[in-house]
Amino acid sequence: MINCQIFFISLHTKSKRFPFQLMLPKYSRILLKLSGESLMGEKSYGIDPHMLDQYAQEIKEITNVGVQVAIVIGGGNIYRGMNEQQTGIERAQGDYMGMLATVINGMALQAALEKVGVNTRLLSAIKMEQVAEPYIRRRAMRHLEKGRVVIFGAGTGNPYFTTDTAGSLRAIEIKADIILKGTRVDGIYSADPEKDPTAKRYEKLTFDQVIAQNLKVMDMTAFTLCKENDLPIIVFDMNQTGNLLRVVVGQSIGTVVSS
Repeated sequence: MINCQIFFISLHTKSKRFPFQLMLPKYSRILLKLSGESLMGEKSYGIDPHMLDQYAQEIKEITNVGVQVAIVIGGGNIYRGMNEQQTGIERAQGDYMGMLATVINGMALQAALEKVGVNTRLLSAIKMEQVAEPYIRRRAMRHLEKGRVVIFGAGTGNPYFTTDTAGSLRAIEIKADIILKGTRVDGIYSADPEKDPTAKRYEKLTFDQVIAQNLKVMDMTAFTLCKENDLPIIVFDMNQTGNLLRVVVGQSIGTVVSS
């Protein structure tokens, strides 16, 4: 239960400190989807400690205003799916390797969050009791109710499914209000804005519009799960300091996809 009060929070940027008077968060429980590549920062591989620290601070800010936070993170900074013909590694085996990479990222994010005083639990869809709890839906929801940040590792535990699908599935299971997909661009565009300067940015879209225009929000399995369960998605720039907090208090940040 979130107390009815006003929160006074300062958001930091690289150059200034802006005071914000913020009302109650718009969402009480969110699923934050992060790509593994986002942890690379300026690196070409692995984990950038600066990005870990930045994400930990951003997540701490939204827990401070009473938001229950679950996280699914990819593993592309450590292992990306490779062509079976080139590597000799079959698809299923490669997908399991990718799942293990998400657990490594989850452990790193867990350490960064606990360093700044946030209680966490890492739950894995593949049993590895020495480093993570096994994923149990009711246990995950209980952790959230107690104010712990829950990190879901190892995807769905099955090959042939992406971490986008894992994010959608977990969000539905824990009854999240919304999926927040943190990217390095400030929303959904008609084309890749890094390649096409004329690409149009959308503020709001329906599920049907995304499908009709073939916009790349997430893979179709994940997107269909959201559409069928009426679970809205916000795609936003996670690397802009303060954006995560702005999104959860209802400011117009990124692109909203809903029914």
